[in-house]
Amino acid sequence: MKFVAMLILLMVQSAWCASRAPNFVLIFVDDLGYADLGCFGSDAIRTPRLDALAADGMRFTHFYAQHICGPSRTALMTGCHPLRVAEKGNIKEIHPVLHTKEITVAEVLKSRGYATGCFGKWDLAGHSQSAFHPELMPNHQGFDTFFGTPSSNDRHVDLYRNENRIEEKTDMATLTRRYTDEVIRFIEANHDRPFFAYVPYTMVHTRLDASEGFKGRSPRGLYGDAVEEIDFNCGRIIDTLKRLALVPNTYFLFTSDNGPWLVKNKNRADGHLPGDHGGSAGPLRGGKVSTWEGGVRVPTILWAPDRVPAGGVCDKIAATIDVLPTFAKLAGSAAPADRVIDGIDIGHLFAGRFEEADPDRVFHYYFINSLQAVRQGKWKLHLPRPANPPWLGSFSKNGHIAPKDWIAFPKPFLINLETDPGETTNVAAANPETVSRLLHLAEDARVDIGDHDRVGKNMRFFDPQSTRPSAPVFPKLVRRTPSKK
Repeated sequence: MKFVAMLILLMVQSAWCASRAPNFVLIFVDDLGYADLGCFGSDAIRTPRLDALAADGMRFTHFYAQHICGPSRTALMTGCHPLRVAEKGNIKEIHPVLHTKEITVAEVLKSRGYATGCFGKWDLAGHSQSAFHPELMPNHQGFDTFFGTPSSNDRHVDLYRNENRIEEKTDMATLTRRYTDEVIRFIEANHDRPFFAYVPYTMVHTRLDASEGFKGRSPRGLYGDAVEEIDFNCGRIIDTLKRLALVPNTYFLFTSDNGPWLVKNKNRADGHLPGDHGGSAGPLRGGKVSTWEGGVRVPTILWAPDRVPAGGVCDKIAATIDVLPTFAKLAGSAAPADRVIDGIDIGHLFAGRFEEADPDRVFHYYFINSLQAVRQGKWKLHLPRPANPPWLGSFSKNGHIAPKDWIAFPKPFLINLETDPGETTNVAAANPETVSRLLHLAEDARVDIGDHDRVGKNMRFFDPQSTRPSAPVFPKLVRRTPSKK
């Protein structure tokens, strides 16, 4: 009788969940490479929980983030290419300082009655553990709850609960577990209302660490240990959703903020050695801080039983810029209508209706302050540029990727990504009409969004200024550019 009563209760809870606005759990791993999960080809890193979610859900094989941490978080939160969004003081930063008048996905969902929580790395109030703007931290950008850290763990991590610093130089080995503990508490406390749990794990951005029970276990060394701990803790979140009968009304989305950080690997090669502290892009070229596919195409899993086709594989273009409009629509709301949003609602892809995808969709590959490439369908065009673009300042000599991948493009470099995912062969000469079309699309983006030498007509500035600038101002790039003699 007790079993029957419990079964009936679970059925009632499931039916009730299905009738309300959906919950969202968004996992945003730092620097995870395209091939760093078992279900995306890794044979050295064990990810059984995520592999099971992929088997019971959908893998996105052409899902795009941005090329580096801060811009990627900006795109995710605002649904826009980072160069478009407004920043504090009307300037542009390598890692954007998100203006308070920008609207985040958390603010959109909060306006619909959602409980909102951020658990992990923020990086939108200043790329520093100490020199950041408190008024731009998560509690002022749509999140009811924050447990995490202002920025990257390059040297150390200070831990905050909401606006209060609770620990200095936290033991980084404990972060993945502690973030997850807080996520679970948040879900338990808000199980009776719609919630949005944003989980930007600090790992596997280096400096790497893993807790006891994971450290020293992976054949892939400490990097593998950290990924395997993330896998385990994603499983803990799934177990919580199941225990609370929230699965029928929850979307679980797992992705990464950019490709692998190759500078942490021997010879900046694709990560494969136990001593490599960066990941692997597998068949894709390049890594983090590049606009090769390996720098911006990221492993992505969507799990929502009975709403997402089990074992599905989506090879349509999708991106982090699509999260805001998609979550908004699923929640019964809409993306902000008073500004240009680059992302689109991809609810049809979530549901497996791939035939509804726009075959002419365009994706723009921006690198800090400039447009470097554009994609439409199977075609990707790298735009002409010098070997060390002077407008990139200190990034003009890019030490983050292998020298063979930081090269000049004296003329347009066209790739067929269906046949050449490693981006090795320029087929521009055989496809002049395609090159011409993509060059026109690139120029449209420059006019609309902007480029290193121009302000786009829909680039946003919210603070007062005497005249609209003619080109985006990146103070750090300007200061670091050597003076001419």
